[in-house]
Amino acid sequence: MARSGESFSKKEKEKQRAKQKQDKHEKMEERKATTKKGKSLNDMMAYLDENGNLSTTPPDPKKMKTFNHEDMQIGVPKQEDLPPEELIRRGVVTFFNTAKGFGFIKDVQTQESVFFHENQLTERLNEGDKLTYETEMGPKGSVAINIKKEK
Repeated sequence: MARSGESFSKKEKEKQRAKQKQDKHEKMEERKATTKKGKSLNDMMAYLDENGNLSTTPPDPKKMKTFNHEDMQIGVPKQEDLPPEELIRRGVVTFFNTAKGFGFIKDVQTQESVFFHENQLTERLNEGDKLTYETEMGPKGSVAINIKKEK
């Protein structure tokens, strides 16, 4: 007598495969039913209101503003060149280390402290001297250049 070609485990595996196939088919049908394909263009549109927020309704044409694209600035605007008389500043020496050759100038207008090195000096300075100078950006901030003692 011959044994049956299918064992119990084979039958269970076949049942499992059939169930997985059925589940997969049901999920596919559910996705087809809830898909968003086929919507009209108006349903897919998003609008910006006057405050820059997304909205599903079109903005009020009365509140619409028009812009000239040449007037728009993207990024940081370029700094205009200052006239030469504004480049020259006045200050007082607040600290000067003769051994190391550097010091600080306190600007009369802004009360800002500006670093200077003795290479930029044209004559000998002491603390408390009044002077005129120009500034430029150094690696660590503003640096005084073209320093001249006031008479």
